[in-house]
Amino acid sequence: TVKGDLHDIGKNLVAMMLQGGGYEVIDLGTDVPAEKFVAAAKEKGASLIGMSALLTTTMPYMSQVVQAAKASGAKIKTMIGGAPVTQQYANEIGADGYAADAASAVELARSLCAA
Repeated sequence: TVKGDLHDIGKNLVAMMLQGGGYEVIDLGTDVPAEKFVAAAKEKGASLIGMSALLTTTMPYMSQVVQAAKASGAKIKTMIGGAPVTQQYANEIGADGYAADAASAVELARSLCAA
């Protein structure tokens, strides 16, 4: 989850669904700063960063991760989700995708990684 957010149930569900869908998941845990998301993605050669937030107060950190991923120069796409998160918010911050639940996160990852 993004910086300041300590929940992990949704993150864990999405991780399990992605693993079941054949993806390797690098779980950074909770309360993760933007630079750690990007550094781990670059180090592991990941093509996608998934973020979750349960608290509206931590949603702005998603924007920081999206901007850091774009600024890194690496071809890393971003997807977001969580109870207060919407497609409109994803559009506002420039995320590549939004998933409303764990099942749709797998389909979104497939489409983002195929593009």
